[in-house]
Amino acid sequence: QVQLVESGGGLVQAGGSLRLSCATSGFAFARSIMGWFRQAPGKEREFVGLVYWFGGITRYADSVKGRFIISRDDAVNTLYLEMNSLKPEDTAVYYCAPVNVNNGNYYGTYWGQGTQVTVSS
Repeated sequence: QVQLVESGGGLVQAGGSLRLSCATSGFAFARSIMGWFRQAPGKEREFVGLVYWFGGITRYADSVKGRFIISRDDAVNTLYLEMNSLKPEDTAVYYCAPVNVNNGNYYGTYWGQGTQVTVSS
């Protein structure tokens, strides 16, 4: 079955950096658009960014553009999120997911348990 295991979260001061990983299995990772989403307390889950399986094409939410970098290693079915210049408003549980793109909207299709990122001011 599909498994997604996020790791690398933690507590960091504003301005710091973290690198998240997402180990996957049970689906064709190398042929999947993969993305990161996040959910802050009391808010809906929101799109952070994605990477296509071809050409390394990426898309980012405006709130993280220029600070976050998504990458993938198809040899080990793993997705990464490098987060720099972190802000308190980046505090959330971060999830990776295979992504469907529909009319310019991004939808995760499977979910892992997520990893908590907390940014202190």
